[in-house]
Amino acid sequence: MCLLLLLNLKLGNNIESILYDYRFVIKNRLFQQLPPEDILIVEIDEKSLDAYGRWPWSRRLQGELIKKVLEGKPRVLAIDIFYPEPESPQADTFLGNILKKSNGKIVLATGFDRAERGDSELLLPPPLSPDFVEDSSISRIKEQSRTATITTVNILKIGPEAIYRGPVLGHVYSPPEIDGKIRWEYLYVRFSDELYPSLGLATAIIGLGRSIEDLTIYGNRGAGVGEIFIPSDTAGRMRINYIGKERTFRYISAYDVLKKEFGTDIFKDSIVLIGTTAISTYDFAVTPLSARMPGVEKNATVIENIINKRFIKDLPLTVTMLVIFLSGTFLTLLLSRLRARSGIVASFSALSLFLFLNLYLFMNNLYMNLLYPMLNLILISFTGFSYKYIKEERRARELKRIFSSYVSPKIVEELINNPDMARLGGQRREITVLFSDIMGFTSLSEKHEPEEVVALLNEYFKAMTDIIFKWDGTLDKFVGDEIMAFWNAPIEQPNHAELAIRCSLDMSDRLDKLQKKWQSEGKPVLDCGIGINTGTVIIGNIGAEGKKMDYTAIGDHVNLGARIEKLTRECNTRILITEFTYKRIATLVKDNLLGHIEITEVGTVQVKGKEKPVKIFSLRTLPHPS
Repeated sequence: MCLLLLLNLKLGNNIESILYDYRFVIKNRLFQQLPPEDILIVEIDEKSLDAYGRWPWSRRLQGELIKKVLEGKPRVLAIDIFYPEPESPQADTFLGNILKKSNGKIVLATGFDRAERGDSELLLPPPLSPDFVEDSSISRIKEQSRTATITTVNILKIGPEAIYRGPVLGHVYSPPEIDGKIRWEYLYVRFSDELYPSLGLATAIIGLGRSIEDLTIYGNRGAGVGEIFIPSDTAGRMRINYIGKERTFRYISAYDVLKKEFGTDIFKDSIVLIGTTAISTYDFAVTPLSARMPGVEKNATVIENIINKRFIKDLPLTVTMLVIFLSGTFLTLLLSRLRARSGIVASFSALSLFLFLNLYLFMNNLYMNLLYPMLNLILISFTGFSYKYIKEERRARELKRIFSSYVSPKIVEELINNPDMARLGGQRREITVLFSDIMGFTSLSEKHEPEEVVALLNEYFKAMTDIIFKWDGTLDKFVGDEIMAFWNAPIEQPNHAELAIRCSLDMSDRLDKLQKKWQSEGKPVLDCGIGINTGTVIIGNIGAEGKKMDYTAIGDHVNLGARIEKLTRECNTRILITEFTYKRIATLVKDNLLGHIEITEVGTVQVKGKEKPVKIFSLRTLPHPS
């Protein structure tokens, strides 16, 4: 289990490193920074090798190059070149004399390997004295700082005074991460229980007009030079804030410097680095912005970061944890109140907002882990979607089961997409109810065979049901030969009275056609009465829970609709509507928007519980004028 956790953490760190690189790429494209004018790189490139021979050059030639640069009076010269073996007494002495006279203005690259203290062939650089380190932190620094045991030691057979009185030595220990990229600078390493600064740090200190004695190392937090604080992690690593791809800095070929006519004034008061860039020298680094950056330019970037205080500061872990907790809690509460589709938009918005804020922080040189808060949001979103999907699928199946026999497929689909429209628990709502009953059905059933009656009823009911669904009505029930339907439930239909009127007229026209068909076939002819009323009722799933439940409407206005339908026989008309329905369509009638129809007041009906009688109207389609 612990191994699995470690592997997951390792994988997570690798993914976070990739995301870190993408932020660098975006930042570099949006805000490309100009290279500093006062940091120059003298490169030993292909042109120099063509002119002066293959690498490594003799130390006499390298000494001439260093001497020429020093004539320009730079603030500091960093030599990113190793001298691991002696060449000859003459060449070593020549180079050593130049380094000896540097007066602390030269920083020489050095590395380390395991060595015996008594080995006179190995000259170790002077370490950082404990006086340079905070007393409260030195033991922790020595415990957690990187131990360098892989690279080599500068070996110069020029006498100890050339090193100890001449250049400052800085390590160039820069191990890449697991993907081969260099994202960190080790500000110091521990060797033989002592601490040594990096080439970039030492060069920056001198470039700031300070000395190594001005350096203070704060364990677990960083290093300080005067008023500049360099943030680091617990291992003493500083995030390198790359300003561009390879060759972003100003390069000058060593060939041009060695030419007699070259003016060295360009180096005055500048920070100069000498290093190799020719392919055959193999001194290259892979960075978030470059697949082949010369190692000397990586060191130049570190110097630029320190000189210009362009540090990438890690936000405290507590901030990241707080972001994970707050964003996760907020999204969880939000998703619990939203439907799946709205939840997708909310999750995408939350994730986009976090990505934007994280990138904004990075643009301002503040680093916060991107992977784990993002994974937290994705996991919460996925869990929320899965739960919502299962819940809504179950709700959709339930709605489909309940309403598929009541309403048209169009209404079922709308209910599934908007399940809040279907309040199954019961509610008060104004609806328009329609009752249709076959006239003389009892005598008809007595005179004909049951099979014939059932076949005739089925044909009639199918035709009428199709029309009800056509006009988006809800088919409540069949009671014997009676049909009950209503509008404005389960979904809201502001024009519910108009829909019911148009449906009744369509039912009447369809019945006329069926009657002609039945006559031609020699079958009994059915006729019906239709009653329509509009009013507020109680509607919902009504019945014996767990036994038999129906989505239906109950109330006085339902009873009034049923009573109006019975009066069609006395009034000798097929369709009757109440004054409540008529008020809903009066404007349409006035503007002749219901077609070629006739509405006539035929009388009143006394309603139980009401003192004032209710007016009723007959409705019929007028024949088209010939």
